[in-house]
Amino acid sequence: MNEAVARVQAALNAFGGTHDVVELAEAARTAADAARLLGCRVEQIVRAPVHDAVVLVMASGGRRVDIVRVAGVLGAAVEKADADFVRTRTGFVIGGVAPIGHTAPPHTVLVDDELLKWPEIWAAAGHPHTVFRLTPDELVRMTGGRVVSVR
Repeated sequence: MNEAVARVQAALNAFGGTHDVVELAEAARTAADAARLLGCRVEQIVRAPVHDAVVLVMASGGRRVDIVRVAGVLGAAVEKADADFVRTRTGFVIGGVAPIGHTAPPHTVLVDDELLKWPEIWAAAGHPHTVFRLTPDELVRMTGGRVVSVR
């Protein structure tokens, strides 16, 4: 198990130990890839774009994050972070950014209200080949995120 995935599994265990990292047969670098591999809807996949000042947005895979809306929610300008920033600040590569287990916790976590309509969702688990299943309520509790519309 790679170090990033081990951090995620340790965080899941600390949360209650009822979630397991699932290794996929191939990389799921997009929400559409993950949905295809898991046999679920793309809207059930949690995308985790990271923004400057370390704002982590947990968005439904079927939605694009509206940076202007996020800036309005935060009351400050934001920009999408590049791959180097994401890896340095979170300890994850793009495509594997988990909602938990970051090397440096995000300052702010926003959870897309669209995710709340699903009984189960899937999030990256530290690597593009790994995911874990959870409920939207668990995502909010695990991350301490604020539920908002990001679209």
